[in-house]
Amino acid sequence: MRPPRDVLVPLLAPVLALLPGPADYRGVGRSWPRDLAAGLTVGVVALPLALAFGVATGVGAAPGLVTAVVAGAVAAVFGGSHLQVSGPTGAMTVVLVPLVASRGPDVVYPVAVMAGLFVVVAALLRLGRLLAFVPWPLIEGFTLGIAVVIVAQQVPAALGVPAPGTDNAAWGAALALRAAAADPQWEVLGLLAVTLLLTALLPRLHRAVPASLVAVVVVTLLAELVVPQVARIGALPSSLPLPSVPDLTGLPDLVLPALVVAFLAGLESLLSAKVADGMSDRPPHDPDRELFGQGLANIASGFAGGLPATGAIARTAVNARAGASTRLAALTHAAVLAVVVYAGAGLVGRIPLVALAGVLVVTAYRMVERRSTVSVLRSTRGDAAVLVVTAVATVALDLVLAVVLGLGLAALLALVHLSRSARAVPEPLADDGLGTQEEHRLLSDHVLTYRLDGPLFFAASSRFLAELTSISDVRVVILRLGAVGVLDATGARALGEVVEQLAGRGVTVLLKGASAEHTRLLTAVGTLGPVLARGHVFADLPAAVAHARKHVARERHRDDGGTSPATAGPTLSG
Repeated sequence: MRPPRDVLVPLLAPVLALLPGPADYRGVGRSWPRDLAAGLTVGVVALPLALAFGVATGVGAAPGLVTAVVAGAVAAVFGGSHLQVSGPTGAMTVVLVPLVASRGPDVVYPVAVMAGLFVVVAALLRLGRLLAFVPWPLIEGFTLGIAVVIVAQQVPAALGVPAPGTDNAAWGAALALRAAAADPQWEVLGLLAVTLLLTALLPRLHRAVPASLVAVVVVTLLAELVVPQVARIGALPSSLPLPSVPDLTGLPDLVLPALVVAFLAGLESLLSAKVADGMSDRPPHDPDRELFGQGLANIASGFAGGLPATGAIARTAVNARAGASTRLAALTHAAVLAVVVYAGAGLVGRIPLVALAGVLVVTAYRMVERRSTVSVLRSTRGDAAVLVVTAVATVALDLVLAVVLGLGLAALLALVHLSRSARAVPEPLADDGLGTQEEHRLLSDHVLTYRLDGPLFFAASSRFLAELTSISDVRVVILRLGAVGVLDATGARALGEVVEQLAGRGVTVLLKGASAEHTRLLTAVGTLGPVLARGHVFADLPAAVAHARKHVARERHRDDGGTSPATAGPTLSG
């Protein structure tokens, strides 16, 4: 028996909302020439990068190409951005290098599938908008640290020395430098210099020049003529591999690495899509659909023998600048790379590793937005500290700890800042409705009104408590709670302690203007119980002032009768 339609539709609604539709290709009838041209341009730019990231990861150039083709096509169809270009990236390489070194190259395939499943679940849970909670200094520090690690990972290949057996890229680069100083490979260094110069300087002549591809071609020709013994990519398959189920041995041990890859895939893809939004007049990207598309792309890449993939900021920017308008451009980019796999595998295998290393060094340098980094460092000491801690932790420790430390420090600094913004502001009583000037003077002498501003939570409670309990020489304190934005259990308890301590000194506390949400919390904590029992909670200020007037008049009459507040004991009644 089939489930009824009214049951299936609500269950499938979250998935159906993330699927492609005709609107994805609106306008393609007019823009297809520009889209095809942009896709060809991006394909040319992406070819050396896909090869380089595959080699840098330790699994070889072929999986890098497979990732660019398969993940690039799937993400283009199912993703939430019209201009996003996906494939292997430097940030993902940083995560995968130590994983491949410890578990072997085959580990990347099940990790890609698992990470893709995690990202799909995040999309279904509508977590795409959480990027807004990641602080800008952390992102800048994270990017800076990743760039340093990418450069460090390329040092052995760039110098023509064997890769040291160490997990830390910075330490490995230091060991490689020492080895190169003892036995310099001058031919390799010459090829590296040519790669760096061409990759860095050609874009200054014209932005449309595919500098990295030109550099790779020139250095490959030089190597064939001058340095035939230089290390090269090696043989590549002449077709895409058939889909297969990855080896799932030791699956529980891969959960944490897969979560790290999923986090990075989501973060980098959403950042890249946000950059694309600012470079086009197309509708902004859908963050949840972007996660959905990237998750499917990683699953497909893992089954096809590729690496984990993310949205690539540099390739996406090239796509936008080349005039792309629809997803056809990203699909064309994937098709161009597929043609390379089928038609040019033999030629690609002759590319020297030093050429790819040089391309990645320049790519890492361009990853860092120097103006943004300097802006963060000049902003506040707290923001500068978040950037520096995140960058250093990325290089010295690993990406997960770097993000955890950066988020933890940012959260701590935010709490400190919020706690300092909580204030108890004394306010004079207005003349309206208070009767004669003599009565107003009397009330001013014996009644204080405080407006509580900002968040009243655990980080601000002790200072708030000390400030209010220092009140003296008054008979009534009116606490205005309408401006309290945040109230937690600690703050509610502190408010109760204020009431108790002031009451113990003969001071009556009146509460005014608590919101319904805060009233529920104050009642649950027990703060409002004694105050409500005495009728000392008011919805508006005039009612509170009128009650204070009666209370002061009663106290004055008691004083005139010879009874002093000191001998009368705590004044809790109203």
